Amino acid sequence: MGVRGLQGFVGSSCPHICTVVNFKDLAEQHRSRHPGGTPTIVVDAMCCLRYWYTPDSWICGGQWREYFSALREFVKTFTAVGIKLIFFFDGMVEQNKRDEWVKRRLKNNREIARIFHYIKSNKEQPGRNMFFIPSGLAVFTRFALKTLGQETRCSLQEADYEVASYGLQNDCLGILGEDTDYLIYDTCPYFSISELCLDSLDTVMLCREKLCQSLGLGLSDLPLLACLLGNDVIPEGMFESFRYKCLSSYTSVRENFDKKGNIILAVADHIAKVRRLHQGEKKLEEILPLGTNKALFYKGVASYLLPGQRSPWFFQKPEGVITLDKPVVSMISGPESHWEVPMCTDPESKQEVPMCTDPESGRDVPVCTDPESGRDVPMYTDPESRQDVPVCTDPESGQDVPVCTDPESGQDVPVCTDPESGRDVPVCTDPESGRDVPVCTDPESGRDVPVCTDPASGRDVPMCTDPESGQDVPMCTDPESGRDVPVCTDPESGQEISLSSDPEFKQEVPMCMRSESKQKLPVGTNPEFNPEAPMFTNPEIKQEDTINTGPEMKQQVTMVSDPEILQVARAHHVQAESYLVYNILSSGEVECSNSLEDELDQALPSQAFVYRPVRQRVYSLLLGGGGGDTSACPTVKEWFVYSGNPLRHPDLVRPLQMNIPGGTPSLKLLWLSQEPGVQARRLDTLLACFDLSSSREELQAVGSPFEALCCLLIYLFVQVDTLCLEDLHAFIAQALCLQGKPTVQLVDLELDHVDPRAVQLGSLLVRGLTTLVLVNSACGFPWKTADFMPWNLFDGKLFHQKYLQSEKGCTVEVLVEQNRSRLTKFQALKSAVCRACVKENRPISSRRHWRPHHSGRWGRQESSSHRTSSGHSRSGQGQHWRDQGPDALKRPISRLLGPRVEHADFPLCRLLSVPAVWGPSQTQKASSFLMTQT
Repeated sequence: MGVRGLQGFVGSSCPHICTVVNFKDLAEQHRSRHPGGTPTIVVDAMCCLRYWYTPDSWICGGQWREYFSALREFVKTFTAVGIKLIFFFDGMVEQNKRDEWVKRRLKNNREIARIFHYIKSNKEQPGRNMFFIPSGLAVFTRFALKTLGQETRCSLQEADYEVASYGLQNDCLGILGEDTDYLIYDTCPYFSISELCLDSLDTVMLCREKLCQSLGLGLSDLPLLACLLGNDVIPEGMFESFRYKCLSSYTSVRENFDKKGNIILAVADHIAKVRRLHQGEKKLEEILPLGTNKALFYKGVASYLLPGQRSPWFFQKPEGVITLDKPVVSMISGPESHWEVPMCTDPESKQEVPMCTDPESGRDVPVCTDPESGRDVPMYTDPESRQDVPVCTDPESGQDVPVCTDPESGQDVPVCTDPESGRDVPVCTDPESGRDVPVCTDPESGRDVPVCTDPASGRDVPMCTDPESGQDVPMCTDPESGRDVPVCTDPESGQEISLSSDPEFKQEVPMCMRSESKQKLPVGTNPEFNPEAPMFTNPEIKQEDTINTGPEMKQQVTMVSDPEILQVARAHHVQAESYLVYNILSSGEVECSNSLEDELDQALPSQAFVYRPVRQRVYSLLLGGGGGDTSACPTVKEWFVYSGNPLRHPDLVRPLQMNIPGGTPSLKLLWLSQEPGVQARRLDTLLACFDLSSSREELQAVGSPFEALCCLLIYLFVQVDTLCLEDLHAFIAQALCLQGKPTVQLVDLELDHVDPRAVQLGSLLVRGLTTLVLVNSACGFPWKTADFMPWNLFDGKLFHQKYLQSEKGCTVEVLVEQNRSRLTKFQALKSAVCRACVKENRPISSRRHWRPHHSGRWGRQESSSHRTSSGHSRSGQGQHWRDQGPDALKRPISRLLGPRVEHADFPLCRLLSVPAVWGPSQTQKASSFLMTQT
C-alpha cells in the first residue's frame, strides 16, 4: 500500500524523519492556536483494522464482542483528552487501482491456502505472523463506530484522497493511518497507527518536510517521486529500467544504505537536477520511457494534487477544470513536436485531454487531435451541453466557431447550435447572404444540403432552392422512393405537405397519401381525404433527427436515472449506513474481498456463490424500476473472490426475478414513503430477496433479536445441502449462550483443537450477515441493524466450541450449558428453521443418519424450479444441474451446465477436478462419470 519501498526507506535509512509525539500535548497546542476549536484527527479506518483487532483468536470467524470493546476503548481514550475522531472507509475501488486490488486478492488466496494447510497439520490457529483479518471486519467496523456515536464516512473514491483533502481543508490536527501516500500528499501531519501506544497516546509523526530535506526535493516534487518509484496507480515495473539508470549515474551511493534505499536517493537526485535546469520537465520527458503509459503516469502524478494545489511539473491549470472534486491538470508530449503540453481531465469522460493557449484570451483551453491532419485543434465548452467541442477560426470574423468531422469527407466543418434542439449541426456559408446556414449530408449524393428547423416538430429538415423564386424550401423523404422531395405549407392547415413534379406541366404540386391504399394523390383529388392529416406516420418506427452530429461524447452514466433515488442512496453510502447499494445504482459494479475458505474442501461452496441468488434479486429490486420485470435489467459486474477465479475480468451477473406478494414495490415506496403498511411491504421484499416469502409466519413467531439469524439459517440450509443437524445445533446454541456471557468470559474460552470445516462455516455465516446489511438497506430498513450485528449474534470461539461439542454427539442440554430458559428458546428456534426448510423441500437430518457413501458433495436433486439462480456469471447459459429434476445426473453434463461451468456447481467441479471451461473430451468424461454414480 502506498509508495513502493518508501516505508522501509524511512524506517531504516532516514529515521530522523520519524518523531515521537504525544496526542494530548498536540491537542493542547492546537487549542492554544485555535481558541474555541476542537482538535480533530482524520482516521483512515482501512489502515487501522489490524491495529484495532486485538483479540488473540482470529481464525474462527471473529471475536466480535472483544473487538467491539477494543473499539470502544480506542474512542474513549481520544475523547478523554478532547480529541474528535472522524473515520473514513473505502467506498469503492477506482478503475485505475483495480489491477492492484486483484494482485492483493490473489496474494491473499495463497496466504489463506497456507493457513488451512497449517490448521490441518497442527489442529491449531497459526501464529500472529499469519494473521488474516476476519471476514466482514471493514463492513461491521463502520456500524460499530456509528453505534459508539462516531462520525463515520464512506468514500466516493479512494479513501486516502478524501482523507487528505478533509485534513487539509478543515485544518485538522493530523491523519492517523499507515500509508506512505500520506507522506506524498501536501496536507496536515501524518501519524502512524502501528506505532500508537493507546495508554500514553504516544505515536510517531512522519514529517514530509524532513523527508524533502533528506532527498533534496521540494514538497511539490514528492508526487513525481512517488510515481517513479511505483504506487497503487503506477505499476512498480513501469520505470524499473529508469530507476537503475538513475542508480548507475548516481555518484553519492551510500554503503550503509540497502539497494532500495540508494535507488530512492538516486531517483530523487535526478529529479532535483532536472528541476534546477530550465524547462527541466522537458528533459524528464525525454528520458522517461512513457510510451502508451503517458496518460496513466501523469494521471498518477496529478492524483496527489488536492483541491487548490498545483504542480510545478505541470503548466498553469485553466480555471474551472475539475473532476470528482479534484482539480487535475497533467502534461503529455505532443506526438510530433515532442514538446510538453498541459493536460486536463474531461469531467464527462474522465479521460485526459491536452490543452493549448488561446491567443486572444491568453487562457489554456482543451484541444483534440484532427484524425486527418494529425494536428491539434482547440475546443471550447458548449454552454448548453457542457461538453467540449473542437473549434476553428472564422477567417472573416476572426472568432472561434465550433467544428465537427464530416463522416463522408473526413474534413472538419463548422457547426452552430440549433436553438430548438440545443444540438450542434454543421453549417455552410450562403454565397449570397454570406451567412452560415445549417446543413446535413444528402445520403445519395454525399453532398451537404442546407436545413431549416420545422417549427412544429422542432426537427431539422433539408432544404432545396426553388429555381423560380430563388428561395430555399424545405424537403421531406418520399416513403416510396426514399428520395427527398420539396414541401410547401398548406395555408389553411398550416401544415407542410410534399410536392411532386407534374410531368405535364413540369411544376411542383402538393401531394398527400390515402390511408387505405397507401397511394400518393395530389391534394384535392379526393374530397373525402383529410388534407390536414400528416403525410407519413408509422407508430412502430422511432423517427430520428435528420442531422447526424457525429459520435456521441462519453458521459457519466448511472444504472438508474431517478436523481432522487440516487441522492438518497448516495447519502446513505457517504454516511456509512448502507452496503453496496450505491455502488450498484451508480456504476453497476461491486466487489468482495477474500474469505477464509478452504479451496480443497469439496463439500462447502464459496460464500460468493451461496449468496449470489440473494444479490441477484437485490439487483432486480434496485435496477428493475419496479414491477419485477428483469428482462430490461442490466447485468452487474461482480469482483468476488473464490477459488479458481483468476479475477482477470468480473463475473457478469444477471438480476433474478423476485416473487413478492402484491408485486415488486418501487424504491420510492420502500425508501421514502411513510404510509401505513409500508413497513410490511419492506419486510415482504426482504424475505423475497432470500426467496423465503413462505417462511414469514415462522420468522414472525421467533421475533427479535433472532428473526434475522433464523432467516439467514433457513436460507443457508436450503442452499447448502451439506449442512446437517449438528451444524444447526451449533449455530443456534452459540447465539443463545452469547447473550448471557460477559466479554471477559469469551476471552478466557479455550478450544480443544481447531477444525477447518468449522473455520469455513464461521466465515460463511459472517458473510451472510454482511449480505443481510445489503438486503436490509436495499429494502428500506425493515429490520433494526443491531439485530444482525455480529457482536450481538456470533462469537467465533464460542461457535467453534459448540461445533466440536455437537460433532461429539453432546446433548442439547450440554450445548445450552444446562440453562432451562435457553433450552426452551433453543427448541423454538430449531423448530422454526426446520419447519421452514421442510416447506422448501429440504429436511435437515443428522450426519449420523447419512448413507455411508454420502460425501456431502452432491446437494439435492429435487429442488424446485425457482432455485435456478446460479447467476450464469460467465456464459450466461445453462441451468443449475440440481434443478433439472430426478433424472438430472443421467443427462449430458454439457446440457446441464452449458459450455462453461458456474461456480454454483462448485462441489461438482471440485469432485471432478475439472477446469472452469471444458472441451468436448472433458465433457464426455464427466458425463460418463456422472452416469456411473446414479
